[in-house]
Parts: sequence; C-alpha cells; structure tokens
Amino acid sequence: MHRRSVVADTHNDLLCAVTARPVDQWASFFREQWLPQLIAGGVNIQVLPVFIDDEYRPEGALRRTLRMIEAAHRLAAGNADAVRLCHDGAEIDAALGEGRIALVLALESAPGIGEDVELLETLYRLGVRIASLAHFGRTALADGSGEDAAGSRLTRAGVAAVAEMERIGMMFDISHLGAAGVGHVLELATRPVIATHSSARALRDHHRNLTDDQVKATAAGGGVVCVNFFAPFLHESDYTVDRLADHIEHLANVAGIDHVGLGPDFVQEVLADTTPPCCAHAVIEGVPSDQYLPGLEGPAGLPLVTEALLRRGWAADDIARVLGGNVHRLFRDRLGRPTA
Repeated sequence: MHRRSVVADTHNDLLCAVTARPVDQWASFFREQWLPQLIAGGVNIQVLPVFIDDEYRPEGALRRTLRMIEAAHRLAAGNADAVRLCHDGAEIDAALGEGRIALVLALESAPGIGEDVELLETLYRLGVRIASLAHFGRTALADGSGEDAAGSRLTRAGVAAVAEMERIGMMFDISHLGAAGVGHVLELATRPVIATHSSARALRDHHRNLTDDQVKATAAGGGVVCVNFFAPFLHESDYTVDRLADHIEHLANVAGIDHVGLGPDFVQEVLADTTPPCCAHAVIEGVPSDQYLPGLEGPAGLPLVTEALLRRGWAADDIARVLGGNVHRLFRDRLGRPTA
C-alpha cells in the first residue's frame, strides 16, 4: 500500500549535507547517500529547504542561499534519470509519470533577502516555489516561534512579502513563524498556505507546534499541515512511532483528513552527514538532537508510518492522503501559479 501511494516529504535538509561536500561531488554524493534512502522510503515528492546556518548571517546569507540553490540544480542535472527539479504541478505530475522523484525548492526563513522583497521574484526565477519568513529568531520580515514572548506580527516588509509571494505564485510556509505572525499571515492570505514541518501543540506544548486554532484556520484556507518527526516536538520522553501517529490522528481530527501531510525534518540523518564526531549532538531549542524516533532516522523508515496507521485501523485511502495525496493535490492546484 505504501508503494502504491504518492509519498511527499515536505522538509528534508539534505541540501545542507550536499553542500558540505566539494562542488564536484554534489551530484554523486546525493546519488550515493540520499537517493537510495528516498527510494527505500517510497518518496515521490521531496521538498528541499534552503536553510542558512547562523555562521553565514547576515553578510553571507544571500551568497549561501544561491550556492544551495545551485547545488539543487546540479544534483538534479547529475541524476536526471531519477529526479527532476519541478516548478509547478504539471511538472510534478510529469516527473511522477516518468518514475522520477519530483524535487521542489523552498526557502527556510529567507535571511538572504533582508527587506528587499523584490528578490523573492529573483529566487522564483531560480526555481524556488515555497518560502517561510523566519526560523527560531528574528528576521527583517517576521519573528520566529522562539520570539513568541514579543508578540510580534509581521513587519511592513513581511506584509509586502506575503503579497509578493501570492503575486508570483510562491507558496507561504508558516512553520517556524511566531504565533502572532501565523495569525497575521492567515489574516492576509488569499491563497492556501502550508506548514511544512509542524506538529500539534495540543499534544506537545512546544512553541514549534501549531495550536488547534491555527490548524483549523490553515485548513479553512485550503492549506495542509505536515507533521514534524523530531521526537522532542512530539512528546517529552516517549520517542516512538506511536507518538507520531498520535499527532497525525489529532491533526486529522482537527483539520480534516484532506489537510494533513508529512514533514519529517530528519535532523539526525542530516547532522550525521554534516557534523564532526567531536560534537555530533547539537542542541535544538534546549533539546539534544540525538533524540529521534527509532527507525525514522531517515527517509528509508517512512513505511513505518504507514504500518502504524494501518495498526490503528485507518482506511487505505485516508493513509494515502496523509502520506502525500494532500500535498500532491495542493501542489498540483497552487504551486507556481501566479495570482491572475
């Protein structure tokens, strides 16, 4: 059943691992390290976020952004038999019809543009189709969820960014955005938004998760909330696939089965590819990054999600929606489509 479904992963930071290698190894590293895992996990649609580490901000953020986008183009060109970098739903459908994995470029917090919102169109021309405006901290456009105590909505430039993204056909990602910012975006948005990697705050009270009201509002606008697999965002200590299934079920009950997807954020796998052994366990929002769901360290484990939902008596059609059918529908209808 898993193999028959369209499986969409809306957040895998593998570009960080690719760009940690020499340029002439970008395509081959992806083919040797990541492609087998994507195939083993049955991934058909893979969103590739462009995440900029703090060491590059602010001065080197745009240069780093462009380098990671170039890496995506090169790994796609070097593996054209297996993947295709897609710009809209038609290209995604074509890739799937050819048996290739559809890759979609996204910006995570967009530090490279500062207040220069017009650069969103430049990045759109380079293939970016999804963007968020903040990570954990503050940017020129918005506050991330780590700044919730400030209660800040979008800045003036952030408001302009929402309008510009809708105009050019770039999808807005509310994951990582502060609570007041999420509300502001949902007030402004005239098109569906996506949460590429956010879980349910009702089950785990962490600022990186979405409240039921935020989930309902996202669904009401036609958007999709994609569950984050990072173990400490799912439960205080019980790091199991069943706790992940709890979040999927809760979001389906709150948003409706047509508005839930998967945004794994395989932190463990990416850090293993990018961090020296001396300091392998980074700390993310006060939690060691080596806390993960056994079996779901990387994409190859995705069939475990299908198994968990089957054990709970889920219907095959509903599982297929969550695995990727909902994201596929959203991308087919909205991705890369400018406002008329």
